[in-house]
Amino acid sequence: MADATALAGKSALVTGGAGGIGSACARALLSDGAAVMLMGRSVEALERTRAGLIAAHPGGQVEFLVGDGRREADVQAALNAAHAMRARLDIVVTTVGYGRTLKSLRKLTVAEFRDALDYNLVSVFIAVRHAIPLMTDGGSIVCISSSAPISIPLLQTPYSTAKGGLETFVRSAAKELARARIRVNAVRPGLTHSGGGAELILADEKLKERTLAMIPFNRAGEPDEVAAAVRYLAGPESGYTTGQSFAVDGGLELGATNAGR
Repeated sequence: MADATALAGKSALVTGGAGGIGSACARALLSDGAAVMLMGRSVEALERTRAGLIAAHPGGQVEFLVGDGRREADVQAALNAAHAMRARLDIVVTTVGYGRTLKSLRKLTVAEFRDALDYNLVSVFIAVRHAIPLMTDGGSIVCISSSAPISIPLLQTPYSTAKGGLETFVRSAAKELARARIRVNAVRPGLTHSGGGAELILADEKLKERTLAMIPFNRAGEPDEVAAAVRYLAGPESGYTTGQSFAVDGGLELGATNAGR
């Protein structure tokens, strides 16, 4: 059972905070007592998300800052704003990323490849790099990765490559920042109802059927299921865990198939 006071007194930043997984992560942190700063590019989406969170948790502290996770100045401003909420920064959750480009290598452009790295890997580096000086009492950084580096979906080479790089970065950062008592981990969702590339797959019946056949649970995940893992890695329960990537994918990484069901 969740402890509604486990994160009391702590402050958190969630990048991509108005997205399906981002807003679910914010809700999980808020419900256990953290003050949450949301960052995203759409003021309307951020306003809706904040209103929903406050309605569910009337006494909670939720603010937002409009910004782009690929821009250093925007991320620094959001981190500073999160720190200002309680004069400390304890938790950073990076959910910025996308995997919408479905192209063969023959058709893929250099710009598209670089764009995937920028969204899915460079955005994480920026958040971690500028969070370090604010996490003076230690803290937890949780990055949203993907099952893509393990399952290697066709036509998503830039996305798989970027997320694979993210997980190497997580391990490297965790080792370097351990002395500062900053833990760095990742959650690796599989196919999840969270918008973006997942919805492209779910909207195509043939692609959906082929993808679900690879998942032992034979269904897509929900943002709250991903957020539960994020909440664990963000909180004191995982205080001896760092440099890990946790799969929340219905068994996709097991390489099993439901073809005989």
